[in-house]
Amino acid sequence: MFGDNEQVAPAAWAAIQARTIALGFDMPSEANTGSLLRLLAASKPGGRMLELGTGTGLATAWLLDGLSAAASLVSVDVDPVVQDVAREALKDDRLRFVLADGLDYVMAQPPGSFDLIFADAWPGKYEALDHTLALLKRGGLYVIDDMLPQPNWPEGHQTRVDALVSDLRARPDLTMVSMGWASGLIVAAKG
Repeated sequence: MFGDNEQVAPAAWAAIQARTIALGFDMPSEANTGSLLRLLAASKPGGRMLELGTGTGLATAWLLDGLSAAASLVSVDVDPVVQDVAREALKDDRLRFVLADGLDYVMAQPPGSFDLIFADAWPGKYEALDHTLALLKRGGLYVIDDMLPQPNWPEGHQTRVDALVSDLRARPDLTMVSMGWASGLIVAAKG
């Protein structure tokens, strides 16, 4: 059926989804977000991608599914329990998992290192935004989700979201689109 992106999910996605539910992990990326990530990854053949916040690997599976044979993906998370779900389910030479604080990882990378960044954690989104955006090559894509209210948001989080959206809109080097779709997405291209 049109719009049912779960029907075209990567092979590992269902198993990761089941493990995610069993763990009680309440911050998973949904299928609609994943389908867009796959498309965006496919638009960067031979590109280098970065995911900040592996979680259990739901979005990682979609990104990996969109990679060309010459592309690569680095996925960073600080939590070994959830990242191990992804490590067990996703075996691919194009994918490298990093167990580290996303903020530390971002700060250690040289500018212009990535063609696409999916910031699905506080680092790269609410922390070190300038450094994260500096990691994008010209024409690179910056993707964030959870811009619409979520049940797991901490008290007062809407203020942070509003400030982030305002900051991104004010940047002259970004062209962005806000989408009231899935969990609320922003995709920005670096000029």
